[in-house]
Amino acid sequence: MPLFASLLRGINVSGHKKIPMAGLKTLYEELGFTNVKTYIQSGNVVFETEQEDQVLIQQKIERTIEATYGFDVTVFIRTAAELQEVINSNPFETTEAVYVTFLAEKPSPERWTNLHSLDLGTEQLVLKNKDIFLQFPDGYGRAKLSNPFLESKLKVKATTRNWRTINEILNLF
Repeated sequence: MPLFASLLRGINVSGHKKIPMAGLKTLYEELGFTNVKTYIQSGNVVFETEQEDQVLIQQKIERTIEATYGFDVTVFIRTAAELQEVINSNPFETTEAVYVTFLAEKPSPERWTNLHSLDLGTEQLVLKNKDIFLQFPDGYGRAKLSNPFLESKLKVKATTRNWRTINEILNLF
């Protein structure tokens, strides 16, 4: 049975869009997913399902969350192989201060070029497939390349995870 990770965007941040992880786990089980595991409060869920179509899985989860909790949440689905490829593809010499922004789709070349032409100071970004590798030598807290900033420039939905979290999610498989 295929293994997937779902990364939920913007839940349990600053008291907004609260979903307890135990409730999220139950929701996934009620959808028929098996071996459901969650990691930290920011909406990372690993599960198995016979369904292989990632778009259908995503839509099913999003609709159920909206029906259950009353708000929209964007869900990003990745396979274990796709997350392993992220780990293997780190373009930076270190994993220190590295984050990955998972995109709903690959941005247009024009928008990517426009973003890449901005003065980013010490921040670095590299696009690989539909994931952006980021490095923030001065920390993520005041980073220019925040999730909302990337979404506004690229016109693509996004969610960001730090390197440690991505590794921990992969370890749940």
